[in-house]
Amino acid sequence: MQYESGVSRARVLLIEDEPDIRALVRAVLERAGMQPIEAGDGREGLHAFYKSRPDVVVLDLGLPEFDGWHVLERIRELSDVPVLILTANAGELDKVRGLRGGADDYLTKPFGRQELVARLETILRRARGGDAANGEVHSDGLLEIDFPGRQVKAMGAEVELTPTEFKLAAAFARHPDQVLSRDQLLELVWGDSFGHSPEQVKLYVGYLRRKLRDAAGIEPIETVRGFGYRYSPR
Repeated sequence: MQYESGVSRARVLLIEDEPDIRALVRAVLERAGMQPIEAGDGREGLHAFYKSRPDVVVLDLGLPEFDGWHVLERIRELSDVPVLILTANAGELDKVRGLRGGADDYLTKPFGRQELVARLETILRRARGGDAANGEVHSDGLLEIDFPGRQVKAMGAEVELTPTEFKLAAAFARHPDQVLSRDQLLELVWGDSFGHSPEQVKLYVGYLRRKLRDAAGIEPIETVRGFGYRYSPR
């Protein structure tokens, strides 16, 4: 069976130290029309990232040389390229740590081939169809969002956001004074609710609130009990 892909020819950097898993993922990616770039450890993975400029990274955590946490940290210092964590550890604390560190999604081993492709397609569609392509700046008197530059200011103060926090801020700014449920925010920020918990929304709303408060002393995101969240720029 050939997988259907709306993001064919995407360059996928696979950083994985187990040759059998690399071979399996390579075959799955090629069958889906994507271009795999392989690295067997963290140091090699970072070199490949600098050199190849991938569209998405599939990152194992248990790597020799630099571990996956270090690689994720370095990638996030340089880029908002989407990252899918691939690991045998299904513990909740590791998932939270990965998402907090800027990963876009999390898939545990063993994994389904079609699920891997579906998650990558979702991540890539979200990245390619995101706000940066619009070449616009949003300003509502409270938040100013420079989509091409990936910069956010609150009351004129610059706010440093992770890629996921940036997408969340953009989702709220595009729906002012509207109550957005957790499922709606999962669709807007993560692409869909498949494999994601509404608790992720709660976690990232908390991060965004804290950063807005620390930068500009404002808390424009209200919790509407039983419904979701509302951003009020006034």
